[in-house]
Amino acid sequence: MHAEFLEQDNALEQAASAFVELRPRLFGIAYRMLGSAAEAEDIIQEVWLRWQNTDRATIENPPAFLALITTRLAINVAQSARVRREAYIGPWLPEPIDTSLDPTVGAERGEALELAFLLLLERLKPTERAAYVLREAFDYPYPQIAEILQVSPVNVRQLVSRARRHLNAARHEPVDKTEHRRLLATFLAAAQTGNIAALESLFAADVVSTSDGGGVRGAARFPLLGARVAKFVAAFAPRFWSEADFTWVEANGRAGVLVPRGRTGVTLLTIEASPQGIHHLMWIVNPAKLDAFERSRSRGRHHVDSGHAARLRQPLDTGADPHLGAS
Repeated sequence: MHAEFLEQDNALEQAASAFVELRPRLFGIAYRMLGSAAEAEDIIQEVWLRWQNTDRATIENPPAFLALITTRLAINVAQSARVRREAYIGPWLPEPIDTSLDPTVGAERGEALELAFLLLLERLKPTERAAYVLREAFDYPYPQIAEILQVSPVNVRQLVSRARRHLNAARHEPVDKTEHRRLLATFLAAAQTGNIAALESLFAADVVSTSDGGGVRGAARFPLLGARVAKFVAAFAPRFWSEADFTWVEANGRAGVLVPRGRTGVTLLTIEASPQGIHHLMWIVNPAKLDAFERSRSRGRHHVDSGHAARLRQPLDTGADPHLGAS
């Protein structure tokens, strides 16, 4: 009996070790599929439970198996998330994550992680998004993606090609990280003084300002476009930026700032920019998303510590999310 328990414990230890090694990649897939770290974490928890309860001796390729389960669960959640976001109060922005200590979140290519790009991915159907993420962010071979999505390799190529066309048509050529930070710093200087001319000189012709308060915190209920953006930023300069001691952070691979608002509030600001200037100001004031960002900063500081595998062996609560049904 003792030998049997020992064997089970060793098997679970091996399962945990394999899962921990793959966890960043699995989280990266789910997060890029959903634009929500909270939903991605729920999926990873469900994948771990399924991995524990699977006859692992029959699994020839654990990484492929875990990627398959993660992607199918993410597609299920993405389909229901579309309905929930239609009822979202005000504009919706992806939930940012801190990438300063884990910059790629398990991806070979990091561009699909940026907030502005995640927002573009929302335009794709869930299956298109999955095909694109697996191929373009993680370089999965077409036959493996076909198995995950239960379509033919030819269909996968069509899905990826169609997604790429849609995204390229809407995407601006990004600047490098140094120029991105410089533009954001220059914007902050102009915004604090309310200098409309200086702001206008930074903005591209199609500039948009989007504020995500989730109906909880004060935020513009509709995106602002074009010439209205500079006037909007200048108008709230005296009260918003007064005595602001903002903190530079890295959000989704790009520079951002945390700006205090009064005694308890805070705003996360980041931008999308190209050689033509700033195209998008993204203001996140939804407390739930800001809390999630702070949690991601904490996870980064304690990234995969020695107790992670041991914690994974503990029972995990999976009763909170009805959208994680079987694929």
